[in-house]
Amino acid sequence: MTVQEAITAAELLLPGVPAPEGTEDPRWQAIIQIGVFAEREPVLIWPFVLKWGSHEDEDVRAAIATCLLEHLLEYHFDVIFASAESAARSNAFFRDTLKQCWKFGQAKEPDRAERFDCLLAEFRKSGS
Repeated sequence: MTVQEAITAAELLLPGVPAPEGTEDPRWQAIIQIGVFAEREPVLIWPFVLKWGSHEDEDVRAAIATCLLEHLLEYHFDVIFASAESAARSNAFFRDTLKQCWKFGQAKEPDRAERFDCLLAEFRKSGS
């Protein structure tokens, strides 16, 4: 499967509805499949992350945050962070998506972690 095939498959399922409690959610599984390409294809994945990370569905945003965005920041912080910061500043839903991300890899490096933490602190201070 290519990254584009994985994106197309996920687009067919989204936004959808959450799977019943205790069952595997095909939407999350499709997003996880895109995540397989996070290290190699950040530029192709970013538009999908921006679109669905800005969606009103809280469960979809959680999947985007934990299965895609935090891994794009893990491998490609310098490429992705400025775009994520801009999206978070202009869209409350994307801001929520970014706030759900944990720091891994490059995002844990001191200078990058400080940029990430300062942005989140700014959002907390402004109440957004």
